[in-house]
Amino acid sequence: MREVVYLSEGKLNAFLPKPRRALPAVTVQAGLPFAEISVERPPPDGARELRRHLRRVEKTLARRALWYTEPGLAAGRWVRFKAPLTWMTLRGEHRDLVLFVDPAPDPAHPRGAGAPRRLLLHGSARHLLGRPPVQVDGPEQTGLADGGGSAGTVFVTNAGRVVGALAHVDDGPGADGEERPEPAVPLPRGGVRDLLAALDAGSAEVSTAAMVTGYARVSALLPGTDAEAGCLVASPLIVEYADS
Repeated sequence: MREVVYLSEGKLNAFLPKPRRALPAVTVQAGLPFAEISVERPPPDGARELRRHLRRVEKTLARRALWYTEPGLAAGRWVRFKAPLTWMTLRGEHRDLVLFVDPAPDPAHPRGAGAPRRLLLHGSARHLLGRPPVQVDGPEQTGLADGGGSAGTVFVTNAGRVVGALAHVDDGPGADGEERPEPAVPLPRGGVRDLLAALDAGSAEVSTAAMVTGYARVSALLPGTDAEAGCLVASPLIVEYADS
């Protein structure tokens, strides 16, 4: 029996052939396995149709998706992943953004381009189905620059730009039912580095990472450098607990 952590109905809708019809709205009680989802509307067979459609989509992605550590992945490409991830939300303005991140690298392991690529998934907290996320403060998203007057000027940090960009990616169809193209996500390397550092600090005291697997669509790939590992940033269709 599958136990799903995150499922994006918007991404499922993007795979529907025209004429487009929305999948049934579903609610899942925390802790229940995927087989026990309940449907608010329409009738009960909508839950079965949702599962059938997910299987069709996963069959398609099994042929198309690449492994998330493959080199040269472009934005918009589908990938498959399996990794220990912690899911978190940020306090404050972007609390509806959920972030899945792998554990911080071991300082004893190689750094730079030879280090394993990091994985950062971003989505909407409303798609979470199971265990609640860890809530953290996150990185400083604004700063105060001294403009020479009595008051400084507030500016958005690089990390703030990254968080804002990830929070505003729309992964579903528009109000008219038409699919919106997934926009490019501008991600300053320094902002991603600061965001990862804040997430690592938030999960340092107690490890809540669980082995999960799923499919995600690439938002950006930051190649590794001599100083730091690369990072794949992607938006998931589904995240579920892995068997092992």
